[in-house]
Amino acid sequence: MNLLLFNAGECASNGELRVTGRRAQHLRQVLQAKAGDTLQVGEVNGLMGSAELTALDQHSATLQVTLLHAAPPKLPITLLLALPRPKMLRRILRMVAEFGVRDIHLINSYRVEKSYWQTPVLATDTVQDALLQGLEQARDTVLPTLTLHTRFKPFVEDQLPALIEGRNALLAHPGKAPLAPTGLRTDTVFIVGPEGGFIPYEVEKLLAAGCRQVSLGDRILRVENAVAALLTRAL
Repeated sequence: MNLLLFNAGECASNGELRVTGRRAQHLRQVLQAKAGDTLQVGEVNGLMGSAELTALDQHSATLQVTLLHAAPPKLPITLLLALPRPKMLRRILRMVAEFGVRDIHLINSYRVEKSYWQTPVLATDTVQDALLQGLEQARDTVLPTLTLHTRFKPFVEDQLPALIEGRNALLAHPGKAPLAPTGLRTDTVFIVGPEGGFIPYEVEKLLAAGCRQVSLGDRILRVENAVAALLTRAL
């Protein structure tokens, strides 16, 4: 935890903040903090700053907060990702929040197991917890937006064209295609398929909607590694 995050309303008007649970435990056991220490803090979807730890016991920590500046800017990236396996999804959510991805769309695909859409990992609290862990690591406060699309064809035909209008829309799919660009400075949509890739029909529909196929080289990467490789090239 490189940034202690709190929700709007947790901090009193005089700047006093009391935290319990995982956050207080982290201060005690990992940071081994003590009264008088200064910590980096931030309000979720708000400003960042510092706080003096004024009290710490076995159950809670009390801090005096001063918020000073905005969070770092997001990457100009929207990620469209075929819903991965639940364990991988949790890791990917943390990772994309660390990288500073602005928007995430989880989409359906022929190779996405139907049971994945019922996973508890998609519960609002679980998603938010994974995203917050990524923000804590990266020292950011602004949560990415997450949107679910359970039907492939209606999404690609009815929503995707408007979503990618005026943006680079890059489909990362194995095959002969130019390497994904580096150092992106314009709004870009990355599209990543499931394990095994999109089926040919899905690739055709994505290309017809205005996406451009790109490659990550000769190696076939796991989904989470493909996402990481794309985001690294975008930095």
